[in-house]
This record gives sequence, structure tokens and C-alpha cells, in this order.
Amino acid sequence: MDNNSPASVNRRNILIGGALVAASGLAYARRPTVSVERIKKGQLDAMLPNNIGEWSFQSSSGLVLPPPDSLSDRIYDEVSTRVYQARNQPPVMLLIAYSNLQDGMLQIHRPEVCYPVGGFKLSDSQIIDVPVAANKIIPCRFFSAESASRNEQVLYWTRIGRMMPGEWIEQRWAVVDANLRGEIPDGLLVRMSMVTPDPKAAFAGLSAFARQLTSSVSPRMRSLLIGA
Repeated sequence: MDNNSPASVNRRNILIGGALVAASGLAYARRPTVSVERIKKGQLDAMLPNNIGEWSFQSSSGLVLPPPDSLSDRIYDEVSTRVYQARNQPPVMLLIAYSNLQDGMLQIHRPEVCYPVGGFKLSDSQIIDVPVAANKIIPCRFFSAESASRNEQVLYWTRIGRMMPGEWIEQRWAVVDANLRGEIPDGLLVRMSMVTPDPKAAFAGLSAFARQLTSSVSPRMRSLLIGA
């Protein structure tokens, strides 16, 4: 039979059409969906307690913030800033930034980006495993940020979907991994800092604050902070 006959062309078109339909169905079935229940506007700050262990809420100002640009506005749905004070200790400055959706184009800013914009010179950023809850150790970043007016010690972690990436490349992979499971992950940055020239004492204090933070919040907030 002539391969260019009407019957042959129709069969070929049917096969191609069937393949396209099947591919479309597979793509639709595997398209990413939201991985967690989203929080509504204004809920993040309301989910933070005024007392965290021996620390108590003092104010919401004085923190180094992400650069105020349109990109930051698109990355973050919620940013909560708080300063907590404990007796005989430097204040702890807490920033939590939350994004409902993390995709391959827009991902949370790491503090190593916003501090230099604010005029700070940074030390090397170290990854240190910190026990933040029972049977929960997460990779945190710790560095010193020095400006003409102050020396700040910074501890932070990020959560992307189910993962706690310590490296930028791991942060990218966390998005890809979630997409391969058919999920669009959310993203969270938890940053805490102290103004002191003593990194060792600051790390001890910030680690203790991190443990108290995760034990003082509701189970829902805890899952936002450190995952399930």
C-alpha cells in the first residue's frame, strides 16, 4: 500500500494524535500541586508567641531587612520581625520570611545577600548542625556581620518543602525534587542574630533560643519552622 495514501496518512495522524493525547494526560497527571496548607496574610506574626523560654518580646524594629525591591515583594508573602530580650543577655533579633510558592525562578534570599547591601562585611559562612528539637537536628548557617556601627552574629536556616537545605545548590535541588514528586513547595527562612563581638557566646545563646522557639510555638507553626 502506498505510504502516502489517504488511509495510511489517516492512520499515521491517529497514532500521532493518540501519542500527543497520552503525553498531555501524563503531563496533567504529574503537574506540580501545592505541597502544604498555605497560611493566610497576617497569620505568621500572630503564630509567634510573646514569650519564648526566658526571652520576652520587646519590639519589631532594628533588624537588617531584605532589600526593599519588587523582587523581594514577589518572593515573600509574609515577613515577621521581632526583638526578644532575656535577662543578662544581648537581645535576640528574629526574622522569619515565608513564601507560599518556591519555583525555579523565585527563591528566598539568603542573609549573605541582604547584609552586604546594608553595608556589612561578612566572615566566612559556616554550616553547623544544631539540635533544635527532640530528634531534630538541622543544618544552620552561622557568620559574623560587621559594619561601622555594630558587630552582629547571625544564625539561620531555610526550609524548602520537606527539605532543610544548607547550601544554595541544595536549595535549588529541593525545588526540583518537590516538582518531581508533583509538588510546588513552600519556603521559609528563619534568621536570628545578636549584636556582640563574641561569636562563641552568641552561637550558644542563639542555639538555645532556637530550641526554645521550636518548643514554644504551636504544632502547626513548628511544622512551618522545621518541617514535619
